[in-house]
Amino acid sequence: MANSASARKRARQSEQNRQHNAAQRSYVRTMIKKVLSAIEAGDKTAAEQAYREAVPAIDRSVSKGIMHRNKAARHKTRLGQHVRNL
Repeated sequence: MANSASARKRARQSEQNRQHNAAQRSYVRTMIKKVLSAIEAGDKTAAEQAYREAVPAIDRSVSKGIMHRNKAARHKTRLGQHVRNL
């Protein structure tokens, strides 16, 4: 357990940041799942719309340090390929 006041504050901040990052990560995963579910349903217009909404969310997660840029690029590329192949 933290003994000094600054260490206690740091522990509080770390927990807040962890919860915030977890929420952001969950939001991005949900956006990706929306695209995948539209693809599985075979609905091209819904998949395209969900993809257009997911890409900025993925990019935001990169700029905030939630996701690595290569992982984000991989997700965007693969989702885009699936949408185009519908």
